[in-house]
Amino acid sequence: MIQNHEIDYRILGEEMQYLEIELDPNETTIAEPGAFMMMDDGIAMETIFGDGSNQSNSGGLFGKLLNAGKRVLVGESLFMTAFTNISSGKKHVSFASPYPGKIIPVNLQQMGYRIICQKDAFLCAAKGVSVGIEFQKRLGTGLFGGEGFIMEKLEGDGMAFLHASGYVQQKELQAGELLKIDTGCIVGFTSTVDYDIQFVGGIKNTLFGGEGVFFATLRGPGIVWIQSLPVSRLAGRILQYATTTRREEGSVLGGLGNLLDGDGRW
Repeated sequence: MIQNHEIDYRILGEEMQYLEIELDPNETTIAEPGAFMMMDDGIAMETIFGDGSNQSNSGGLFGKLLNAGKRVLVGESLFMTAFTNISSGKKHVSFASPYPGKIIPVNLQQMGYRIICQKDAFLCAAKGVSVGIEFQKRLGTGLFGGEGFIMEKLEGDGMAFLHASGYVQQKELQAGELLKIDTGCIVGFTSTVDYDIQFVGGIKNTLFGGEGVFFATLRGPGIVWIQSLPVSRLAGRILQYATTTRREEGSVLGGLGNLLDGDGRW
Protein backbone atom coordinates (compact mmCIF):
# COMPACT_ATOMS: atom_id res chain seq x y z
CA MET A 1 0.00 0.00 0.00
CA ILE A 2 1.38 3.38 -1.03
CA GLN A 3 1.86 5.62 2.03
CA ASN A 4 3.70 8.57 0.43
CA HIS A 5 2.21 11.10 -1.96
CA GLU A 6 2.64 10.13 -5.62
CA ILE A 7 4.18 13.03 -7.54
CA ASP A 8 5.15 13.58 -11.16
CA TYR A 9 8.29 15.48 -12.08
CA ARG A 10 10.75 16.53 -14.74
CA ILE A 11 14.39 17.63 -14.52
CA LEU A 12 15.45 20.58 -16.67
CA GLY A 13 18.89 21.89 -17.59
CA GLU A 14 22.31 20.34 -18.01
CA GLU A 15 25.10 21.53 -15.68
CA MET A 16 22.80 23.84 -13.68
CA GLN A 17 19.68 21.73 -13.25
CA TYR A 18 16.42 22.37 -11.52
CA LEU A 19 13.51 20.10 -10.64
CA GLU A 20 9.88 20.79 -11.53
CA ILE A 21 7.28 18.81 -9.57
CA GLU A 22 3.66 18.52 -10.68
CA LEU A 23 1.21 18.33 -7.78
CA ASP A 24 -2.35 17.11 -8.04
CA PRO A 25 -4.94 18.70 -5.72
CA ASN A 26 -4.01 18.11 -2.04
CA GLU A 27 -0.62 16.61 -2.92
CA THR A 28 2.41 17.85 -0.97
CA THR A 29 6.16 17.83 -1.41
CA ILE A 30 8.73 18.66 1.29
CA ALA A 31 12.08 20.38 0.79
CA GLU A 32 15.07 21.61 2.73
CA PRO A 33 15.04 25.37 3.45
CA GLY A 34 16.66 27.29 0.62
CA ALA A 35 15.86 24.78 -2.14
CA PHE A 36 12.76 26.62 -3.39
CA MET A 37 12.93 28.24 -6.83
CA MET A 38 9.39 29.09 -8.02
CA MET A 39 5.77 27.89 -7.89
CA ASP A 40 2.37 28.41 -9.49
CA ASP A 41 -0.41 30.34 -7.81
CA GLY A 42 -2.58 27.90 -5.88
CA ILE A 43 0.26 26.25 -3.93
CA ALA A 44 0.47 26.91 -0.20
CA MET A 45 3.90 27.03 1.42
CA GLU A 46 4.19 26.08 5.09
CA THR A 47 7.15 25.68 7.42
CA ILE A 48 6.83 22.42 9.35
CA PHE A 49 8.65 20.95 12.34
CA GLY A 50 10.53 17.88 11.08
CA ASP A 51 9.68 16.22 7.78
CA GLY A 52 5.93 15.70 8.20
CA SER A 53 6.18 11.90 7.91
CA ASN A 54 4.46 9.38 10.14
CA GLN A 55 7.81 8.45 11.67
CA SER A 56 8.62 12.00 12.72
CA ASN A 57 5.14 12.43 14.20
CA SER A 58 5.28 9.20 16.25
CA GLY A 59 6.15 9.41 19.92
CA GLY A 60 4.36 12.70 20.48
CA LEU A 61 6.23 15.89 21.30
CA PHE A 62 9.23 14.02 22.73
CA GLY A 63 9.65 12.01 19.52
CA LYS A 64 9.51 15.16 17.43
CA LEU A 65 12.10 16.89 19.62
CA LEU A 66 14.39 13.85 19.51
CA ASN A 67 14.30 13.66 15.71
CA ALA A 68 14.81 17.41 15.42
CA GLY A 69 17.69 17.30 17.89
CA LYS A 70 19.52 14.78 15.73
CA ARG A 71 19.21 17.10 12.73
CA VAL A 72 20.54 20.07 14.70
CA LEU A 73 23.47 17.94 15.90
CA VAL A 74 24.74 17.58 12.32
CA GLY A 75 24.06 21.17 11.29
CA GLU A 76 20.68 20.64 9.62
CA SER A 77 17.62 22.81 10.17
CA LEU A 78 14.90 22.01 12.70
CA PHE A 79 12.33 22.77 10.05
CA MET A 80 11.41 21.84 6.50
CA THR A 81 9.09 23.52 4.03
CA ALA A 82 5.94 21.80 2.75
CA PHE A 83 4.37 22.83 -0.58
CA THR A 84 0.73 21.76 -0.97
CA ASN A 85 -1.57 22.17 -3.96
CA ILE A 86 -4.74 23.73 -2.49
CA SER A 87 -6.37 24.39 -5.87
CA SER A 88 -8.65 22.18 -7.96
CA GLY A 89 -6.17 21.66 -10.83
CA LYS A 90 -2.59 20.54 -11.37
CA LYS A 91 0.09 22.98 -10.19
CA HIS A 92 3.89 23.09 -10.39
CA VAL A 93 6.63 23.91 -7.90
CA SER A 94 10.35 24.00 -8.74
CA PHE A 95 13.52 23.46 -6.72
CA ALA A 96 17.11 24.24 -7.68
CA SER A 97 20.40 22.62 -6.78
CA PRO A 98 22.72 25.01 -4.87
CA TYR A 99 25.78 24.21 -7.03
CA PRO A 100 26.60 22.86 -10.54
CA GLY A 101 25.92 19.17 -10.95
CA LYS A 102 23.03 16.76 -11.37
CA ILE A 103 19.72 16.05 -9.68
CA ILE A 104 19.14 12.35 -8.97
CA PRO A 105 15.56 11.00 -8.81
CA VAL A 106 15.20 7.98 -6.51
CA ASN A 107 12.11 5.79 -6.27
CA LEU A 108 12.41 4.49 -2.72
CA GLN A 109 9.98 1.66 -3.34
CA GLN A 110 12.35 0.28 -6.00
CA MET A 111 15.39 0.75 -3.74
CA GLY A 112 14.23 -1.35 -0.80
CA TYR A 113 12.32 1.54 0.85
CA ARG A 114 15.52 3.03 2.33
CA ILE A 115 18.70 4.73 1.13
CA ILE A 116 21.64 6.38 2.89
CA CYS A 117 23.07 9.64 1.52
CA GLN A 118 25.49 12.43 2.36
CA LYS A 119 23.78 14.84 4.74
CA ASP A 120 23.90 17.73 2.25
CA ALA A 121 22.67 15.68 -0.74
CA PHE A 122 18.92 15.73 0.02
CA LEU A 123 16.95 18.23 -2.07
CA CYS A 124 13.24 17.36 -1.68
CA ALA A 125 10.80 14.44 -1.53
CA ALA A 126 7.15 13.47 -1.65
CA LYS A 127 5.31 14.02 1.61
CA GLY A 128 5.51 10.91 3.78
CA VAL A 129 9.19 10.23 3.09
CA SER A 130 11.05 10.16 6.39
CA VAL A 131 14.30 12.16 6.49
CA GLY A 132 16.44 11.04 9.41
CA ILE A 133 20.04 10.77 10.58
CA GLU A 134 22.20 7.67 10.07
CA PHE A 135 25.17 7.32 12.43
CA GLN A 136 27.83 4.90 11.22
CA LYS A 137 28.34 2.48 14.11
CA ARG A 138 31.86 1.17 13.50
CA LEU A 139 34.57 2.77 15.64
CA GLY A 140 36.92 3.30 12.69
CA THR A 141 34.18 4.95 10.67
CA GLY A 142 33.29 7.20 13.57
CA LEU A 143 36.84 8.33 14.25
CA PHE A 144 38.08 8.76 10.69
CA GLY A 145 35.06 8.84 8.41
CA GLY A 146 34.98 12.61 8.04
CA GLU A 147 32.25 13.50 5.55
CA GLY A 148 30.93 9.96 5.58
CA PHE A 149 30.50 9.45 9.35
CA ILE A 150 27.12 11.12 9.88
CA MET A 151 24.75 10.64 6.96
CA GLU A 152 21.05 11.02 6.20
CA LYS A 153 18.61 8.16 5.70
CA LEU A 154 15.55 8.48 3.51
CA GLU A 155 12.78 5.98 4.17
CA GLY A 156 9.41 5.44 2.50
CA ASP A 157 7.82 4.29 -0.74
CA GLY A 158 7.72 7.60 -2.64
CA MET A 159 10.05 9.72 -4.74
CA ALA A 160 13.08 11.46 -3.23
CA PHE A 161 15.53 13.74 -5.02
CA LEU A 162 19.25 14.15 -4.34
CA HIS A 163 21.68 16.66 -5.81
CA ALA A 164 25.36 16.05 -6.50
CA SER A 165 28.23 18.02 -8.01
CA GLY A 166 30.21 17.22 -11.12
CA TYR A 167 29.44 14.10 -13.14
CA VAL A 168 27.21 11.53 -11.42
CA GLN A 169 27.44 7.78 -11.97
CA GLN A 170 25.04 5.13 -10.70
CA LYS A 171 26.96 1.91 -10.07
CA GLU A 172 25.48 -1.45 -9.13
CA LEU A 173 27.70 -3.58 -6.90
CA GLN A 174 27.34 -7.34 -7.00
CA ALA A 175 27.36 -9.44 -3.82
CA GLY A 176 30.84 -9.23 -2.26
CA GLU A 177 32.10 -6.67 -4.81
CA LEU A 178 34.25 -4.01 -3.12
CA LEU A 179 34.62 -0.38 -4.18
CA LYS A 180 37.25 1.93 -2.61
CA ILE A 181 36.27 5.58 -2.85
CA ASP A 182 36.96 9.03 -1.41
CA THR A 183 34.35 9.74 1.26
CA GLY A 184 33.38 13.02 -0.39
CA CYS A 185 32.62 11.32 -3.70
CA ILE A 186 29.81 9.24 -2.21
CA VAL A 187 26.37 10.72 -2.88
CA GLY A 188 24.38 7.80 -1.48
CA PHE A 189 23.79 4.06 -1.50
CA THR A 190 21.06 1.54 -0.81
CA SER A 191 20.75 0.05 2.66
CA THR A 192 22.10 -3.34 1.52
CA VAL A 193 25.56 -1.84 0.88
CA ASP A 194 28.10 -2.27 3.68
CA TYR A 195 30.01 0.95 4.44
CA ASP A 196 33.36 1.23 6.24
CA ILE A 197 36.58 3.28 6.42
CA GLN A 198 40.01 1.88 5.49
CA PHE A 199 43.54 3.14 6.16
CA VAL A 200 45.45 3.91 2.96
CA GLY A 201 48.72 2.50 4.32
CA GLY A 202 52.34 3.19 3.44
CA ILE A 203 54.38 6.04 4.89
CA LYS A 204 54.88 7.68 1.48
CA ASN A 205 51.17 7.58 0.73
CA THR A 206 50.40 9.03 4.15
CA LEU A 207 52.93 11.88 3.98
CA PHE A 208 53.06 12.73 0.29
CA GLY A 209 50.04 11.16 -1.42
CA GLY A 210 47.81 14.19 -1.15
CA GLU A 211 44.69 12.01 -1.17
CA GLY A 212 44.12 11.72 2.56
CA VAL A 213 44.99 8.96 5.00
CA PHE A 214 41.64 7.14 4.83
CA PHE A 215 39.12 6.24 2.17
CA ALA A 216 35.70 4.62 2.23
CA THR A 217 34.92 1.05 1.25
CA LEU A 218 31.53 0.04 -0.13
CA ARG A 219 30.73 -3.66 -0.40
CA GLY A 220 27.79 -4.99 -2.40
CA PRO A 221 25.20 -6.01 -3.14
CA GLY A 222 23.45 -2.72 -3.81
CA ILE A 223 23.42 0.51 -5.77
CA VAL A 224 25.83 3.40 -5.21
CA TRP A 225 25.63 6.97 -6.54
CA ILE A 226 29.03 8.63 -7.08
CA GLN A 227 29.93 12.28 -7.78
CA SER A 228 33.13 13.30 -9.52
CA LEU A 229 33.57 16.68 -7.82
CA PRO A 230 32.61 16.92 -4.13
CA VAL A 231 31.55 20.48 -3.34
CA SER A 232 33.91 20.48 -0.33
CA ARG A 233 36.84 19.79 -2.66
CA LEU A 234 35.75 22.57 -5.02
CA ALA A 235 35.30 25.02 -2.14
CA GLY A 236 38.71 24.12 -0.73
CA ARG A 237 40.42 24.75 -4.04
CA ILE A 238 38.67 28.10 -4.49
CA LEU A 239 39.59 29.10 -0.95
CA GLN A 240 43.20 28.11 -1.59
CA TYR A 241 43.47 30.45 -4.57
CA ALA A 242 41.47 33.22 -2.93
CA THR A 243 43.55 33.42 0.25
CA THR A 244 47.10 32.92 -1.06
CA THR A 245 49.26 34.75 -3.53
CA ARG A 246 49.38 33.20 -6.97
CA ARG A 247 52.23 30.73 -7.42
CA GLU A 248 54.62 31.64 -10.21
CA GLU A 249 55.20 29.39 -13.18
CA GLY A 250 58.73 28.61 -11.97
CA SER A 251 61.67 30.21 -10.29
CA VAL A 252 63.35 30.86 -13.63
CA LEU A 253 60.41 32.33 -15.56
CA GLY A 254 58.95 34.24 -12.65
CA GLY A 255 56.61 36.98 -13.85
CA LEU A 256 57.34 36.06 -17.48
CA GLY A 257 55.33 32.86 -16.95
CA ASN A 258 52.27 34.91 -16.03
CA LEU A 259 52.63 36.91 -19.21
CA LEU A 260 53.01 33.80 -21.37
CA ASP A 261 49.88 32.12 -20.01
CA GLY A 262 47.74 35.18 -20.66
CA ASP A 263 47.97 36.89 -17.30
CA GLY A 264 49.55 40.26 -18.04
CA ARG A 265 50.03 41.23 -14.41
CA TRP A 266 53.60 41.29 -13.12
